[in-house]
Amino acid sequence: MTKNKKIAKYATQILIVLFGISFFTFCLMYISPGDPAQVMLTECGHIPTPELLAQTRAELGLNQPFYIQYWKWLFGVLQGNFGKSYSLRIPVIQKIAQAFIPTLSLSFLSLFMMCAMSIPLGILAAVKENKWQDYLIRMITFMGMSVPSFWLGLVFLSIFGVQLGLVSVSGGNADFGSMILPAFTIAIAMSAKYIRQIRHIFLEELGKSYVTGARMRGIKERDILWKHVLPNAMLPIITLLGLSLGSLLGGTAVVEIVYNWPGMGRMAVAAIKSQDYPLVQSYVLIIAFLYLLVNITVDISYKYLDARVEEVI
Repeated sequence: MTKNKKIAKYATQILIVLFGISFFTFCLMYISPGDPAQVMLTECGHIPTPELLAQTRAELGLNQPFYIQYWKWLFGVLQGNFGKSYSLRIPVIQKIAQAFIPTLSLSFLSLFMMCAMSIPLGILAAVKENKWQDYLIRMITFMGMSVPSFWLGLVFLSIFGVQLGLVSVSGGNADFGSMILPAFTIAIAMSAKYIRQIRHIFLEELGKSYVTGARMRGIKERDILWKHVLPNAMLPIITLLGLSLGSLLGGTAVVEIVYNWPGMGRMAVAAIKSQDYPLVQSYVLIIAFLYLLVNITVDISYKYLDARVEEVI
C-alpha cells in the first residue's frame, strides 16, 4: 500500500468514526431530561420566567428541530467554530484549550510514573516466576486493582495534605508540585494492571525457542533479557501505553475532581451537570479524535520497531 493510500485510509476511518460519535453524542444530549436554558438562567441568577425561557431558547437555537440543530453545530465545527459555552458564556475552544494542557501534563507524568513502577516489577515477576518475589508482586497488584482511585486520592490528601501539609488541600493550581500527587494516584491504579500484563508478555517471550537456544549457547541471562526478550516485548507494551494515553486524556475525571485539578475531566463533569451541550459535544469529539490519533501513531510506529509488520500497516 502506497503512502498516499495509507493516509487516505486513516483519514477516512477518522472521519467516519468522528461523524458517528458526534451524531450519537448529539442524540444523547438532545433526549436527555432537563432544559439547558433554565439551568443557564438559574446559574446566572435570573428567574426563569416562561417569556425569558422562550427568548433564551430562541437565542441558543434550542427551539429548532433536531436535524437543524445538529447540522448547524456540525457545519460550525467543520469551519473550526465549536460554539459558545452555555454556562461559561465563552467560546468552547477557549475553555478546552485552558483545560487541555493540565490534563496532558498530568497524563504524561502519570505514564512516566507508571512505567517506572510497572516495567521493572513486571520483568522481575516474570524472571522470578513462582518464587516469593513473584507472589509478593502479584499480591500487591491484586490489592492495587481492588482499591478505587478516588479512595486512594482521598487517603493521599489526608496524609500528605492534612497531616503533613506537603500539598494544598484546596487544589486548583496547575503547577508541577500540585501535579505530583494526582499523577502518583493515577500511576498506582494503572500499575496494578500493567505489572500483570507485562509479566504475562515477558513470560511468553521467555518460553520461546530463541530464548532456549540462547541459553544453550551460553549467553548470559542478563543479555538474553535485555538484548533479545525486551526488544521483542516492546510492541505489545507500546500498544498498551498508547491506549493508556488516549484513555488518560479523557478518563481522569475522578482524580481531577478529588484533587480539584483544572483539567478536562473536571470540566466535562461540570458541563454535564449544567447541561452545557456545546461544551460536552466538543469535548467528546476532541477526545475521540485524540484517541484515534494516538492509536494510529502507535500503528505507524510498529514498522520502525519491527519490519515484519510493515506490510500489515
